[in-house]
Amino acid sequence: MNYQEYISTELWILVPVLYLIGQGLKKSALPDKWIPVTLGAISIVLSAVWVLATSEISSLKELACAFFTAVTQGVLTAGASVYANQLFLQSRKEE
Repeated sequence: MNYQEYISTELWILVPVLYLIGQGLKKSALPDKWIPVTLGAISIVLSAVWVLATSEISSLKELACAFFTAVTQGVLTAGASVYANQLFLQSRKEE
């Protein structure tokens, strides 16, 4: 499966950015269980900024499409970031 087909090329930069934000959140007082949710929210907001900045929105249908795109891309990039973090953490474990 080629995951690059699902995340917009321009938004792949969010994966390492979210990874770094996640590392900062890990060192904060935020409980670990809230880090993925927080990263998801941040990713959706950043995706929405990109979608709104690059889209012509002149109808309710286009606005709905932009909203769907922002949420979907945000969830996918946050998921990729959390997945990358887990791959890194699991690769360091000795069994």
